[in-house]
Amino acid sequence: MSSASRSPAEAYAHSRRNAQRPKLTDFLSVISFELDPFQRQACEALEDGHGVLVCAPTGAGKTVVGEFAVHLALTEGRKCFYTTPIKALSNQKFADLTARYGAENIGLLTGDTSVNGGAPVVVMTTEVLRNMLYSGSSTLDGLAYVVMDEVHYLADRFRGPVWEEVILHLPEHVQVVGLSATVSNAEEFGEWLVAVRGDTTVVVDEHRPVPLWQHMLVGNQMLDLFEGDETHARINSQVLRKTEELARYHVPFSRGRNRNANNARAGRNSGFKPPSRTDMIQRLDNASLLPAIVFVFSRAGCDAAVAQTARAGLRLNSPEETEEVRRIIDEKTRDLPESDLGVLGFWEWREALERGIASHHAGLLPAFKETVEELFVRGLVKVVFATETLALGINMPARTVVLEKLVKYNGEAHVDLTPGEYTQLTGRAGRRGIDVEGHAVVVWQPGIDPKAVGGLASTRTYPLRSSFRPGYNMAVNLVSQLGAESAREILEQSFAQFQADRSVVGLARRIERNKEALEGYSESMTCHLGDFTEYASLRRRIGDREKQLAKQNTNSRRIETAKSLERLRKGDVIAVPSGRRSGLAVVVDPGLEPMGEAKPLVVTEDRWSGRLTSADFPSPVEVLGHIRLPKQVDVRSPRSRRDLASTIRNTGISLPSRGRRQTTAADDPELATLRRALRSHPCHGCDQREDHARWGERYHRLLAENQQLERKVAATTHSLARQFDRIRALLRERGYLSESEEVTADGKRLTRLYSESDLLAAECIRGGVWKGLKPEELAAVVSSLVYEARRDGPVEARLPQGPVADAMLKTVRLWAEIEDDERRHKLERITRQPDPGFAWPVYRWARGESLEKVLSAAEAGGNELGAGDFVRWCRQVIDLLDQIREVVGRQDAVGSAAAKAVDALRRGVVAMM
Repeated sequence: MSSASRSPAEAYAHSRRNAQRPKLTDFLSVISFELDPFQRQACEALEDGHGVLVCAPTGAGKTVVGEFAVHLALTEGRKCFYTTPIKALSNQKFADLTARYGAENIGLLTGDTSVNGGAPVVVMTTEVLRNMLYSGSSTLDGLAYVVMDEVHYLADRFRGPVWEEVILHLPEHVQVVGLSATVSNAEEFGEWLVAVRGDTTVVVDEHRPVPLWQHMLVGNQMLDLFEGDETHARINSQVLRKTEELARYHVPFSRGRNRNANNARAGRNSGFKPPSRTDMIQRLDNASLLPAIVFVFSRAGCDAAVAQTARAGLRLNSPEETEEVRRIIDEKTRDLPESDLGVLGFWEWREALERGIASHHAGLLPAFKETVEELFVRGLVKVVFATETLALGINMPARTVVLEKLVKYNGEAHVDLTPGEYTQLTGRAGRRGIDVEGHAVVVWQPGIDPKAVGGLASTRTYPLRSSFRPGYNMAVNLVSQLGAESAREILEQSFAQFQADRSVVGLARRIERNKEALEGYSESMTCHLGDFTEYASLRRRIGDREKQLAKQNTNSRRIETAKSLERLRKGDVIAVPSGRRSGLAVVVDPGLEPMGEAKPLVVTEDRWSGRLTSADFPSPVEVLGHIRLPKQVDVRSPRSRRDLASTIRNTGISLPSRGRRQTTAADDPELATLRRALRSHPCHGCDQREDHARWGERYHRLLAENQQLERKVAATTHSLARQFDRIRALLRERGYLSESEEVTADGKRLTRLYSESDLLAAECIRGGVWKGLKPEELAAVVSSLVYEARRDGPVEARLPQGPVADAMLKTVRLWAEIEDDERRHKLERITRQPDPGFAWPVYRWARGESLEKVLSAAEAGGNELGAGDFVRWCRQVIDLLDQIREVVGRQDAVGSAAAKAVDALRRGVVAMM
């Protein structure tokens, strides 16, 4: 509301409120726009000395609250750390705050970048702050505010735990400002913050400042997804009718001889194709719905989409805009080595940008990605084909968001989008202060159900789940700083344990209800002749023993059968007992597998040929005779099979009679004893025995359920502390903690190694596994501790022979030992297996070879690395090498090699910001 539109009473109330909060009034004069109610509520709480948690939709303006914390710190002469989950977002925030408050007041720390780290306001990734807290850095002196932008990131299973570590370890006087996307359990998260940080105000706002309209692109028609009121209760009947019509005519791709017949029957309507990307973008452009972000969920798919639309001649920029694009590209990429431009695909990338088209994904060179972001914000890129990483806080809102599919690859499998992911992605649509409304478009394809899309679009339940768990580095740091018992208490205070303990409240109630029911069942099965609970227990034990014997019989038969298959030799005549292939057969190839079950290749008397397994034989196989076979038998030849079948029949061997009698339950002495005890029990003669028995069965089932629930409660309660105890036990065995829980010299090294493979790195250093390696060799081996291939299944890695291969083998052996220890201590695998897939490229780069040669060699070896991926992995290798150098010192041979390796790697595109 503007000051001119206020009534005298409203103006008086407004001035009175501003007088009570002078710092907020001062801040309002800097930002020059009116705050929304939720923003004002959060800022007022902050000025009043409370911590705050703000949950609001993407684009609602949450960051204003974080910026007010920055303003407070500068006004009060204290410090504020602004933390983000990813370096790109840190870089963007650093640029924004520097433009507002001046370069002398703002710093940046992202692990590989350090700018003005002693400034009163420092933007950093959350890992940097965690490391500061563990090392007791003097940079923390005077810290008053910590902004945690995108705090819902603590649900991320890889990096999320760092957020909880920071929240738990920050000094009590520091005010935490949590900025989160909308989550349905904001109050629960807020309650936890109150428990561990003290007074915290939770501010939840579900109102989008720019309304979002949901559409489906069906064939060549853009249709509203919903009809009727804004509660999204009904799917547009036109969408349902149109998709049903197209689905009816669609014939999926089918293999084999019927494919042409299917297509012929379907006629020209078969093989439905969604509109081309070029047509789709032109349709959006004609409807004034650009700029748009099109989520493709595949890096290769994003790049292919750019190439496809460029080839089609699509041009969205005017000549004047094209000139401006060229100027910005020249400015942003002037430090790129000219010799690398070709291998980077620079000219094709530039051509697409001039047309107003770009891709955005983690595989892009950082300089390319930042250029795309700036051009998009300036309105000089009209369409971006992106993976979901763009939704992680980068300030790139659009008028329209398009989803080509509703399935994405999560690193392990292709999975459906969740409602939370759908909301996060479509939340980019609608630019505050620019657009009156935003638009989300799902491109319909066969298999997409409009009702399912409606469910994604209308669901408002996105619970925040903690991914926190203790690790080796965390354990030694906690013990070093707090001691074992205090460290245990800290873990008990985590959000993960908070949620786990809450989850057992309902279980505890069920246990109590079940106990009441058990008392009723016990009463119903009361017998006047004796203890029916005891009698029911005997019946149950008999049943369990009978099942056990049956299972043992089955297992022993299976083992005997498998062994009998292994004894078969070429020419043996056997009987296939049942099925379509039953009858006599001759073994042509024993099919012995070095690591698996034998699968003999046979030819039957009916001329069938194929391999048999133990599943074809209910009992061990007996050799009935033997036939002399030629050295080579071609079972694919009908003539050869006919001759063999004739030979089998001419041997005179006949099928054996039915097999020997199997051992029965009557032969088991334990079962016989139980049956005698049952017959002699007083309750056996009760005329209501079977009625009592039915209640006894119910009692037993409910008792078993209750015992399972009690085990679950016991496993959940104090679960993190128990995990911590097991980790400490393993660390004591390996000498990182003493028996008296003191951190040893080896343990102190481990406190400064921050990696998913921290213990493995520490073991390699302690064991001298990497001694004697040259810088490029050390970089190659160390890369296996950080690199993780994106492909499904293992990729055969190429390794430089000699010292690298030897050191890699020793590293993998150490990992195997650690994995055995983790299994023995009942720990979920904490240390992942080394992945040598990046060793060859990083080795060649450290040796000084050109980017073109390195990437070409990687591709030839089956490892298709994009330039952005290459730079990202190189920087992660540099980060771990830097840690190794600091841990062992430059005077040590490994430390010296690590320092030289860092210098060798940090060149060309890898050295660019």
